[in-house]
Amino acid sequence: MVARLIDGKARAAALRARVAEAVQRLQREHGVVPGLATVLVGEDPASQVYVRSKHKAALDAGFRNFEHRPRAGISEPELLGLVRELNADPEVDGVLVQLPLPRQIKARAIIDALDPAKDVDGFHARNVGELWSGEAGLVPCTPFGCLLLLREELPSLAGLEAVVLGRSTIVGKPMAALLLASDCTVTLAHSRTRDLPAVARRADILVAAVGRAEMVKGSWIKPGATVIDVGINRVVGLDGKPRLVGDVAFAEAQDVAGAITPVPGGVGPMTIACLLRNTVVAACRRRGLTEPEL
Repeated sequence: MVARLIDGKARAAALRARVAEAVQRLQREHGVVPGLATVLVGEDPASQVYVRSKHKAALDAGFRNFEHRPRAGISEPELLGLVRELNADPEVDGVLVQLPLPRQIKARAIIDALDPAKDVDGFHARNVGELWSGEAGLVPCTPFGCLLLLREELPSLAGLEAVVLGRSTIVGKPMAALLLASDCTVTLAHSRTRDLPAVARRADILVAAVGRAEMVKGSWIKPGATVIDVGINRVVGLDGKPRLVGDVAFAEAQDVAGAITPVPGGVGPMTIACLLRNTVVAACRRRGLTEPEL
């Protein structure tokens, strides 16, 4: 058995195209152009690359972009002041504060200061609570992207056993909530889980989000399972050159799984596409407009 590749690039491109069509309709019918503000503190190279990708995608979709680049030494009160300004700006529909932040700033304080209606990352406590209670809050982009990939790959998620490896607030916990809402039977596993490989082998759906390169071996995977690899880890290959790998040992897993996301080209593109989707949703909700089906 060779697993089917779940093409995140193609599926993200399709979602971005739907977002662009929705933006055109909003502008044509209501004179609304969604606005996305990004806040990048300091000069972290990985964050710079990621924010550039977000800006390009937003521009391609027809958004207004508002870019803020505070110095690395900005104080927490100063950054909170910027967040409050963006909350109050009627042209800004979504606010994204790129993490990680410098150590003098508490990320939780900044996230809590965001207007939940503009929190397109879905990290504010109100959006987290709405996700777990089944309300229509803004959902974190990476797990929502994973869910969209699963929905396209599988005819129904109801009744399937899902195992999420990793309990972060950014991916693991919201992923578990989304799978529960889709009627899966969910296990949220982590570093303290006893016999982790055996737990993983129960899964019809295995989501790996642990941040450890190639931790999940082929022997951990149930034959025919659908594997979503969220990990992005930079390692040095045998040729001495850096390369990106996931949390799953891909070559081993591909011989066992029914379907699997590659790294790169799997979950990553969906994260940015879902950010655009959330911004359109936020723009519609703020104005009482009907949300497009995205």
